[in-house]
Amino acid sequence: MAGPSTAERGERQQESSGPPPARLLRKRRLRTIVILAVSVLLGAGCVWLLYGSSWLRTDRVSVSGTRVLTPEQVRSAAAVPVGGPMVSVDIDAIEARLRRKLPRIDTVDVSRSWPHTITLKVIERTPVLVMKKGAGFVEVDAEGVRFATVPQAPKGVPALELALSRSGSATASLRRFGTDAVVRAAVRVAADIPVAVAHTTRTVKVASYDAISLELSGGRTVVWGSAENGRAKSRALTALMKAAPDARHFDVTVPTAPASAAS
Repeated sequence: MAGPSTAERGERQQESSGPPPARLLRKRRLRTIVILAVSVLLGAGCVWLLYGSSWLRTDRVSVSGTRVLTPEQVRSAAAVPVGGPMVSVDIDAIEARLRRKLPRIDTVDVSRSWPHTITLKVIERTPVLVMKKGAGFVEVDAEGVRFATVPQAPKGVPALELALSRSGSATASLRRFGTDAVVRAAVRVAADIPVAVAHTTRTVKVASYDAISLELSGGRTVVWGSAENGRAKSRALTALMKAAPDARHFDVTVPTAPASAAS
């Protein structure tokens, strides 16, 4: 019996192997299926690692930067869900809780320190003035924010005395600017007091928006005027005190023409 001819063998070989484009298509499909399967497995592994495993769970809350507050107070207010997955900790919600519950906090940075720690870096507000309130003192920062009430005034922080005048101009000024604006003006003055004078300043007294004065230790006084031109007034006061060291009363309302008096 005669074997297949050359033409018949070619046809059978072509039928068994398929055309080259078909083989290439099958390889591409197989490679795509393998890639998809690996991607699904990797994705499932990552999800399990982040949410299901005990390797990346919150087990510590680190607090730094506190001065008056205690780390435990900050941890309590932050209410970080210890024991839960690190990835699910709501950073923004923690910051909002800290600002709401602890007004003494000026800024706070909440971050994840993998694999187990939530870090809270706190900067507290610094009082520049205190206001007497009942048996305590309200601390006021450089932005005019009244952030805490304490039983004793902090050392080196002058008291704010609102001795608002009932004169027509003072009343009009108060109506125009409001009490909060007057407090902010006093804060600006406190921030501009020369460093050499600040530690001896006992009281920042406000009669009106543009009638602010300082009471220093030893019975000395400074008429400051408004909060405008604070730096120029600071320089003028420093120069005036050097020129008249025995003076007890100073006036820098007009910083280009300051004055002093012995009594």
